[in-house]
Amino acid sequence: METVAPQKEIIDAIKASGGDAFKSCYQCGMCDTVCPWNRVRNFSMRRLVREATFGLTEIDSEDIWRCTTCGKCPQVCPRDVRQIESGVALRRIATEYDVFAGGARSIPGVAASLRAEGNPLNEPRAKRADWAQGLPVKRFTEGMEVLYSPGCYLCYDPRARKIARATVEILDKAGVDFGILGADESCCGESIRKTGDEALFKSLARQNIRAFIDHGVKKILVSSPHCYHSFRNEYPEFMVHFEVVHISQFLFGLIDEGRLPLTREFRKAVTYHDPCYLGRHNGVFDEPREALKRVPGLELREMPEARQNSFCCGGGGGRIWMETPKGERFSDLRMDQAVGVGAQVLATSCPYCITNFEDSRLNRPDGDSIEVRDITEIIREAI
Repeated sequence: METVAPQKEIIDAIKASGGDAFKSCYQCGMCDTVCPWNRVRNFSMRRLVREATFGLTEIDSEDIWRCTTCGKCPQVCPRDVRQIESGVALRRIATEYDVFAGGARSIPGVAASLRAEGNPLNEPRAKRADWAQGLPVKRFTEGMEVLYSPGCYLCYDPRARKIARATVEILDKAGVDFGILGADESCCGESIRKTGDEALFKSLARQNIRAFIDHGVKKILVSSPHCYHSFRNEYPEFMVHFEVVHISQFLFGLIDEGRLPLTREFRKAVTYHDPCYLGRHNGVFDEPREALKRVPGLELREMPEARQNSFCCGGGGGRIWMETPKGERFSDLRMDQAVGVGAQVLATSCPYCITNFEDSRLNRPDGDSIEVRDITEIIREAI
């Protein structure tokens, strides 16, 4: 295999990106035991760590693009190796050299769309608010209770748009004073950052921060856990702080405060999937479940791998934009788990999860026996 970057350069790049913790690894292999890839194929994060320690990483290998940044290996690592940060450092080198192997070949096109239109779906920026046509949605002005930031998928993807529309109906019913920024808002940049394009992430973040400040935004309501993570944990790197709330938290608050009475029955068995970036990365486990428990007639069932041990859908770390062969899709295994507990509905609260689960459902022979719903869509039916 031809060396793309010198060994010393790889080691220095990992250090510069906060990945020097790679050196702490003593090859116990705990990361490999919990990595979801090893449920569908052979993959060794331990080997990648070892190679990176000595600057022997093959940048033109597809393996550096497999990690979904799900967060399972850091929570079991006894030496705090920080696999995610170090893995992203390798992707930064690949991005610098314009080397995108295997499924990652789609990333340059995604990056071009983000630069040109502010979203990864190659859709016109001018149509970012088209999803709200016919709904009581105002443009955000200073003094409103909350800015609703749907995220790119809810603005453009036909399936995900239903979630944004359901959210608006709930907010309107509860009397929430909210608005949107539409074309003035860009992608949060979380996923492109995980693919190694730090410069593009910073550009998107600065655009959003400027828009938020210019419009007097103080509190941001998001539907995507990736937006939640980025606005809450990454934007403070730019010396700004906004109050950020995920829709699952906001919904439970509205219900608990009596602002959103749930009067209609939803008589179905529901299992809830914890998105990696909402649960494991940010500790939001209870509010989605408590909101679902308040729905009349709903029976909540837990899957074997839940809460901090939730099984990744496969969409994080930029993988949502990469093709994954049949037989290697994590979402297929998760659907098996949902069906296994007798659920009629697999509920979640992340557009990446919805996208992957819908694809898995449609490719099942018994796909008609289970629905995929965002928690917002279930609550909307109960009001």
